[in-house]
Amino acid sequence: MTGVGFTHIGGPTVLIEHAGWRILTDPTFDPPGRTYAFGWGTSSRKLTGPSIAAADLPPIDAILLTHDHHGDNLDTAGRALLPAAGTVLTTVSGARRLGGGAHGLRPGQTHLLQAPGRPALTVTATPARHGPPLSHPITGDVIGFALTWPGQVHGPLWITGDTVNHRAARTAARALRPGTVLLHLGAVRFPSTGPLRYTMNTRDALSLLDGLAPATVLPVHYEGWQHFTENRDAITAALDATGGPPFTWLPPGRQQTITV
Repeated sequence: MTGVGFTHIGGPTVLIEHAGWRILTDPTFDPPGRTYAFGWGTSSRKLTGPSIAAADLPPIDAILLTHDHHGDNLDTAGRALLPAAGTVLTTVSGARRLGGGAHGLRPGQTHLLQAPGRPALTVTATPARHGPPLSHPITGDVIGFALTWPGQVHGPLWITGDTVNHRAARTAARALRPGTVLLHLGAVRFPSTGPLRYTMNTRDALSLLDGLAPATVLPVHYEGWQHFTENRDAITAALDATGGPPFTWLPPGRQQTITV
C-alpha cells in the first residue's frame, strides 16, 4: 500500500509527502486582510491565514504551481519560497514570468522528478480553463497536475487546478482515471462579472467525476477568500441533495495519510 501524507495549509496550498518527497501545491502564506487584484476589475480579499507558517515548512523538493498570476494561488510569501524549492513546475507563460529555472508545461507534457533513494514521480500537466468560454484573455493560462509513481493502489493523484468543467478537462480525466483527486472548488464569482463562474461548484465537480469512481476526493480552495460563493456547508448540502460520493475533508494544519 502507498500511504501519502496530505496537509492542507489553506486555500489551494497542500503539502504532499510520499516516500521522502515533499511537494507543495500553489503556495499561499500571506496573512489575511489584504485585497488582491485579479485583473479586468476583479479583486478579492483574503479572509483567513495559513494553518502553517512558511517558516515552519520542511525543505520542499517541488512546487506545483497551477498559475502564478492570481494572489490566491501564489502570494507574496509564497513567491518567496520558490527559489529554495528543488523544482518549480507551472504553465509555460508562468515560467517565463517567474524565471529562476521554473519549468513550464503545456497540458499533456510531463516532467520526471528523480532523487537517489526515492521512487521516480511522473508529473503530467492537465488542461484547465479558469472561467467560461472565451475567458482566457481575462483569466490567463492555468494547468492541473497528475502524479504517478510505481505501486499506486487506486491510480494517479490528480490536482485539478482552478478550472470549470469543460470538454478538455473531462477528456483528460477519463483518460487519466484518477484514484485520488485534489479538487479545487469554491464556485468563484465577482460582482463585476455577474453570474459567471470561474471555478467549479459541487454539481460541476460531480459531473466532471461522473463515471470515474475515484477512491478519494479531497476538496480544497473553497474557503478563506471573499470571492468564493460555495463553502464547506454549501458543498455538503449539494452532496446530500444529489447523492454524490462522500468527500474527505482535510483538517487544516494536520497531516492525513491516505492510500493513493
